[in-house]
Amino acid sequence: MSCSKTRAETSLFQKQPQEKKSLGVLLERMPFLAYLTENRRQTYLLPLPMRSVTLKKWQLPLLLLTLFCLSCKPDYPNLPAISETKHWQAVVETSSGSTLPQVYDAKEKKFVPQLEAGQPRKLEFLPYPGNEGFIPSTLVDSVEGRSAAPLPVLVLGNQKEPGTVLEIVPVGVMILESDGELRHLVVSVPAKPNEQTITPNSYSDFSARYPAVKKILEQWYLNVNPRQPTRLMGWRNEAFADQLIQKHVK
Repeated sequence: MSCSKTRAETSLFQKQPQEKKSLGVLLERMPFLAYLTENRRQTYLLPLPMRSVTLKKWQLPLLLLTLFCLSCKPDYPNLPAISETKHWQAVVETSSGSTLPQVYDAKEKKFVPQLEAGQPRKLEFLPYPGNEGFIPSTLVDSVEGRSAAPLPVLVLGNQKEPGTVLEIVPVGVMILESDGELRHLVVSVPAKPNEQTITPNSYSDFSARYPAVKKILEQWYLNVNPRQPTRLMGWRNEAFADQLIQKHVK
């Protein structure tokens, strides 16, 4: 067993040109990584404080695997719409309290500023009243000339970073109209009680206990973009929200 292990370790660190080249490319992309070659430690662009770091031979494959996993980016639009605990899920694009709307670029697989006239958009209004994003694995047809997009959702609660995936409980749907197109916005709260700042258990409870929150949301969405007149078409309850999500699940 020890001989086999020694041969495997020796072959792993032999100076084979192709392997060395591929490792070099990998390490150039990850400048903080050091690796061993025939008992010699080589470093690539390491900061001085880190040049004393040494790796044991058995740690290298584990480190490479960890770095590979960390480099994998989630495919946010195609994450499950429903979690293992049977709650709907939301992906945050724009954080509560932000004035810089973000959207997810599926091609680049990252969150980028929302553009307006080719420039990053900045709200000329109060910051977002909640965390806005989308329900993954949903798709809503849009008007001609615009591509289909996931169903939008607003999560009321503490600020969450773009890319946060959390379980939610829908409490209703706010229906808005602009440029002849209806927009259904699922209004929700986090499913976990310790993440909730308000605790509605239904649309009627939300309306009865938090009428001011409801009014704030209406006024914010009606006035956030003065260049795009918007009308409030009404609200629907949590049962409608569930049906709406199910309807648009891919």
